[in-house]
Amino acid sequence: MTALASILAATDLSAPSRQAAERAARLAHETGAALHLLHVLPGGALQELRQWLGAGHAAEEQLRQDAGHRLHELAGRLQARHPVAVHLVEGVGTVVEEIDRQAALHDAQLLVLGARGAGYLRRVLLGTTSERLLRRTTRPVLVVRQPPHEPYRQALVALDFSPWSLPSLALARRAAPHAHLVLCTAFEVPFEEKLRFAGVDAAAVEHYRAQARLGAHSRLDALAHGAGLKRGQWTPCVVEGDASLRIVEQAQEQDCDLVVLGKHGQSAAEELLLGSVTRHVLSEGLTDLLVSTARQP
Repeated sequence: MTALASILAATDLSAPSRQAAERAARLAHETGAALHLLHVLPGGALQELRQWLGAGHAAEEQLRQDAGHRLHELAGRLQARHPVAVHLVEGVGTVVEEIDRQAALHDAQLLVLGARGAGYLRRVLLGTTSERLLRRTTRPVLVVRQPPHEPYRQALVALDFSPWSLPSLALARRAAPHAHLVLCTAFEVPFEEKLRFAGVDAAAVEHYRAQARLGAHSRLDALAHGAGLKRGQWTPCVVEGDASLRIVEQAQEQDCDLVVLGKHGQSAAEELLLGSVTRHVLSEGLTDLLVSTARQP
């Protein structure tokens, strides 16, 4: 299993994004990855300031200096808590584009962002902008919602046996090396309502349900075995119903502090779409969310 080599944490210096930076520093220490801490001054806001005050006004330089000073302060606090070097990165421009550009420049294998922010990250992670970020990047994204008081201890990995599933499981092991894994899959009886309407008796439907459940357990076992997991490292979780709802529900039921899933799944028809399950968990989930962007050929 290849360890993470480089992490890029983006911060707008708000309290929620400082939590994300804290989680990134903890992960860098746990995995031995290099940590790059990025703050972006939005280019559109600076352009608007120049229109108001004129180019080269002292206020613009003051903004840059203040942001740089606060970024250095944050890095100092992170280094005081975690024995890890923090490499500072300052950028200007369109925020999503700059995050992606800096990720490529530093070959980041994980992007870390806060779930909310006082400024630009609030817009990055809500609504269509978050989908643009995940569509744009080929790198996994960790959305931090909770204060990082300890290493991840229980991670739910959502699996639908699509080409996104095995890379999601591998990423969970890299980003949460000390966590117990809950391998979760949701199934439904195909065309159940139509079968009942067509007069198929309840016993036959229940037989189909039992077979679907048994098949899901077998596929989980095969996937875990193929990933090299030993039985004590993971717990199966096979539930019936809509995957979007069941993942959020089971993350709470199983007391998980991280959910891991692929950005697409069986229902994704094209790369331009973000999987509906991922969108739902991104908007409705309460735990940290790690989105894998890789797939098997």
